[in-house]
Amino acid sequence: MKKQLRTLLGTLAVGSLLASCGKKENGQLVGSRNRPTWKGINPYGMVYIPSGSFHMGPSDQDVSNTFVNRPKSVSIQGFFMDDTEITNNEYRQFVEWVQDSIAHTILDHKQEVEDGGANETVLDWEQDIDWTDESLKDLYYQGGDRLSGKKELNVDKFIVNYEEYKWQEAAHDVRDPKRRQSRSKYIARDKVAIYPDTLVWIRDFAYAYNEPMTRNYFWHPAFDDYPVVGVNWKMAKAFCWWRTKLWNTYRGSGKDGVNIEDFRLPTEAEWEYASRGGHDLAPYPWGGYYTRNSKGCLLANFKPGRGNYPEDGGQYTVKADAYFPNDFGLYNMSGNVAEWTITAYVDNTSGLHDLDPDYRYDAKENDPIAKKRKVIRGGSWKDIAYYLQTGTRAYEYQDTTKSYIGFRCVLTFLGRSINDFN
Repeated sequence: MKKQLRTLLGTLAVGSLLASCGKKENGQLVGSRNRPTWKGINPYGMVYIPSGSFHMGPSDQDVSNTFVNRPKSVSIQGFFMDDTEITNNEYRQFVEWVQDSIAHTILDHKQEVEDGGANETVLDWEQDIDWTDESLKDLYYQGGDRLSGKKELNVDKFIVNYEEYKWQEAAHDVRDPKRRQSRSKYIARDKVAIYPDTLVWIRDFAYAYNEPMTRNYFWHPAFDDYPVVGVNWKMAKAFCWWRTKLWNTYRGSGKDGVNIEDFRLPTEAEWEYASRGGHDLAPYPWGGYYTRNSKGCLLANFKPGRGNYPEDGGQYTVKADAYFPNDFGLYNMSGNVAEWTITAYVDNTSGLHDLDPDYRYDAKENDPIAKKRKVIRGGSWKDIAYYLQTGTRAYEYQDTTKSYIGFRCVLTFLGRSINDFN
């Protein structure tokens, strides 16, 4: 009798559950109801680059360049892109975050927060940092490293630990769950010293007086709105990781807590597509064939003629929003500083897919130097006009810092078109 009663009660409970579920959805397939809302974002300082196709490669009769960048029609998914190169002051926000996070860690400024039903210990950013605290003394230069007795932070201590998921490696691993590796195998963790290498202004130019730029370029307010330089490829990636973390931490305090797609460096194809500004075969971002306008004024910051550096208005770099933007609203896609992309450099790109083409390679410390090449685009203040062309490819080694290479971030657009949200 008891057994029959338990069976009856169990049947009634299941029936009640099914009835309630059916009542909630009226018996229809309507999808999960417990989904956060998503209206998209319009990131500050970024412009929307719509999806489209273009002819990637040389825009003129450049026989030698066709061997390393064969013309090809490709399609690109829409994305947001910084309207200017990342500036000194924007990068300084990252440096100060790393500096403060190290201090908070040393001072044991922590708090417990609930995350998915479990408590997690995180840094308490609301607590004030007492920079005179004796436990922070190791963050400053000590003894013989001090210059004229000044108390200065040791920038070599500014190291960030960041991580990223290796999607390509995970996607090509075996699909059999019994043979598949632990997820940790696909999580790459790295330590990166993130303070800009200010000595590049001296090291890049032999027998030239550039000490004032080394002393002043990154920290002096006169250069706040100038593009950051002395940043290698890994430092640029670490900045993108931090920028994503910064946004998601802020967004997590809101109602839905939906994370955005990661900020990242652009692929080579995205960079070229954005640089052209909708002018498919134009050799320069402004759409024309020449580096001067009808009045004879130079249209970018580069090395005119045989080396009249200040003729274009800048002896070195200029403000990140100098000159006119292209038709996508992007400033200095040619000249000022060349820009890192996420793409690994290979001589022949003809084998890449025509849908969002890209080639990645995670070079290890002991890899041959040729495998550490990463594509840079756009030319710089010290380059001749050839390197300013939208179809010109160049490269630099991922662990190298230069006084003429910076970067800007992109963010993949989630959806068909930004117009869908209007």
